[in-house]
Amino acid sequence: MTEFLKRLVRTPQGAIGLVIVFLVLVIVLFGPMLAPHDPESLAPLARYKGSSAMFWLGTDQYGRDIFSRLLVGARATVTMAVAATFAGTIIGAIIGTTSAYLGGRSDEFIMRTIDAVMSIPSLLFALLIVNLLGSGTVNALIAVSVAFIPGMARITRSVALSVRKQDYVSAAIARGESAGYIVVREMMPNVVAPIIVEMTIRVSFAVMLFATLSFLGLGAQPPAAEWGLMVSEARRYMHISAGILIWPSAVIAIVAIGFNLLGDGLRDALNPRT
Repeated sequence: MTEFLKRLVRTPQGAIGLVIVFLVLVIVLFGPMLAPHDPESLAPLARYKGSSAMFWLGTDQYGRDIFSRLLVGARATVTMAVAATFAGTIIGAIIGTTSAYLGGRSDEFIMRTIDAVMSIPSLLFALLIVNLLGSGTVNALIAVSVAFIPGMARITRSVALSVRKQDYVSAAIARGESAGYIVVREMMPNVVAPIIVEMTIRVSFAVMLFATLSFLGLGAQPPAAEWGLMVSEARRYMHISAGILIWPSAVIAIVAIGFNLLGDGLRDALNPRT
């Protein structure tokens, strides 16, 4: 583990990404306790305030502290993004590994179906699912998870095809092990490295997808302190106070960049050639 961390922080993108993601994790865990004000407290006389000692990032159109809302909103945005990515990754990895194990016509059928679904952009696919299920945070989580499954299945299959030819898989088949056992116990543990890298990178896309769905009114609903919803509510008042729009937008961008950089660092650290 120590050697792995050394390889990870040896690259600038890995070190920066690790720092950003660590700070995000701290905010997700302790954000509500660190918030200096009640994020839902309304103060009509303190609307559109700029940065000050009392309100570090100013206040919004209802007089709520933007900094406190960002801290509290991290738990909703980032947690849901990670959960959706994890669910989509697990299901996609199982489908991709199973397809590689089966081979032949079964593999062809599964992959052609995956290719057909992948032809739909992730955002459009998520919008279609949310429109079918209805607006809400849970439905947005399901939509993002399903939208990520085809891509993860395709990536996992490309790695699992080489694993399928290994001797330990052939030995498991010779022992008479079931297909489920071989896929879960023999093949999936040996394709986990590229899956972790891809999952880390996809968290950044999940954060932006959740923010987009909330921005369109299909994810979190008012008065939730969700970053995308904060941007949606602020666009009508940006001419009065630009910070209402800039701060949540900047946080979304920083978190997305952080997970992307961490994914690049993990790719280099887990590269068997290095």
